[in-house]
Amino acid sequence: MTNLCPCGTGKSFGECCEPLVTGARAALTAEELMRSRYTAYTRAEIGYIHDTTHPDHRADFDEKGTREWAESSQWEGLEILATAGGGPADTEGRVEFIARYRDTGGRRTHHELAEFRKVDDAWYFTDGYGIKPQPAVSTKIGRNDPCTCGSGKKYKKCCGA
Repeated sequence: MTNLCPCGTGKSFGECCEPLVTGARAALTAEELMRSRYTAYTRAEIGYIHDTTHPDHRADFDEKGTREWAESSQWEGLEILATAGGGPADTEGRVEFIARYRDTGGRRTHHELAEFRKVDDAWYFTDGYGIKPQPAVSTKIGRNDPCTCGSGKKYKKCCGA
């Protein structure tokens, strides 16, 4: 069975993010760097997270806290919502994404607009801005409806249990 990459491309880890996380090659786009950083979190490859953070932004990097968070979380998926710039010919880019995971507090959703900058042909993460969820429109969820958490289970067998 193929070891699918956690970043959600549908490719195997070996042909997707592994060459980036191991340093065999650099990301060609901001989105590719974003996907590889998510994958690094799922594998607790904190050195890669540090190294792909722009040098001007590394002073606040908390390696111990980042490692604890990455290792204690169960990563459930990455969804890229939008990109702006960040192509091979660009020097700046933005990627809006949602990362889903579980921790001791339950299911979590991390929605962020991440900014990237390319320096000497290498993409770096520079900053990220959390996006607050929009107020939910109140609709009644039927017990046999799909669960709103995205698990694919019926509501009554998942969050409605």
